[in-house]
Amino acid sequence: MNQNIPLLKKYLPIALGGLLFTASIGLMSNSKTNPEAFAEANLQVDTVATGLTMPWASALLPNGDLLVTERGGKLRLVTGGKLDPQEISGIPAVYYKGQGGLLDIALHPDYKTNGWIYISYSSPKAAGEEGDDDGANTGLMRAKLKDHALTDIQQIFKALPNVKANVHFGGRIVFDKKGYVFLSLGERGQKENSQSLSRDQGKVVRLHEDGKIPTDNPFVKTEGAKPEIWSYGHRNPQGMIINPATGVIWETEHGPQGGDELNIVEKGKNYGWPKITFGIDYDNSIISKDTALAGMEQPVIYWRPSIAPCGMTFLTGDKYKDWKGDLLVGSLKFMYLQHLTVKGNKVTKREIIFDKIGRVRDVRQGTDGNVYVVLENSGKVVRISPKS
Repeated sequence: MNQNIPLLKKYLPIALGGLLFTASIGLMSNSKTNPEAFAEANLQVDTVATGLTMPWASALLPNGDLLVTERGGKLRLVTGGKLDPQEISGIPAVYYKGQGGLLDIALHPDYKTNGWIYISYSSPKAAGEEGDDDGANTGLMRAKLKDHALTDIQQIFKALPNVKANVHFGGRIVFDKKGYVFLSLGERGQKENSQSLSRDQGKVVRLHEDGKIPTDNPFVKTEGAKPEIWSYGHRNPQGMIINPATGVIWETEHGPQGGDELNIVEKGKNYGWPKITFGIDYDNSIISKDTALAGMEQPVIYWRPSIAPCGMTFLTGDKYKDWKGDLLVGSLKFMYLQHLTVKGNKVTKREIIFDKIGRVRDVRQGTDGNVYVVLENSGKVVRISPKS
């Protein structure tokens, strides 16, 4: 008897079931009684920027201007609904290969007072750093903006070691109410290192706003462990947001074929990659026969097939009525937004909205209450807002 038959029975439905699920969603989206039809009828999409090249993330400034990162290494300004032709100077050297480049951007919560802007990027190996020659890893910098130039530039963190692979940089930045900054880090295609506390690969790290290591991080006193680590066992976290109502960190990460995850990230916990997964490898081989093991966290939900979730935001305020407190998650692969109904720390419903809007790289609610969506393939930033 073929010893792979039990595994085939387990994993064959991943592909077949996923395809059927996608087809059924496509049929449902045409129904006038479906809530997503209501959403599209009551929400409008306006283009606020065009002409961008591989845009990755955006940040809304207090004056209504928009800062947008381009993965090729440029920081751009959108003002009055038009892309400023002059790029912003001062960006450090960026490793622009494969999935690497200029990544996330976030304003300090007290930006109006201190002016700090935080940017993540794939940072090439510097002299004296450990790792592969011609390699890179995810860096975090902060700077201030004056006219069209960054000033007071500081690299406050660099993930190590440097790795020559061009995949899985992570890079999402969030701040909590206590002033800590969290940065997501991909495992750089070396999945076994996601479980190693001696490497930054496949981790979420927690830092003070100036890059110093908090003394109460979970592995500060663990011999051989990186003291910046907050959680581990991640693959490629491409979305991260703090629920403003609860202070809980939510994170999406790319699985292989199937197994994209939505997680709640907590101090010191292990999220299992690659020991547990709901996906299979790209050559259809089995990565792990286990989807759950003791001491490893389960996702809130997972996606089969993979949607390549990238960018997410909680909806706050009363603009979105019954959706207040829910999540919007973008899909790179299927080019839609997904609305997740959230009750406590659980997702009770999923529905697709704005199907084929484009490859969604970033989703975030601005201080004006509207949702800004970065579309990688079309080089656009669009704004979603209620019609009334």
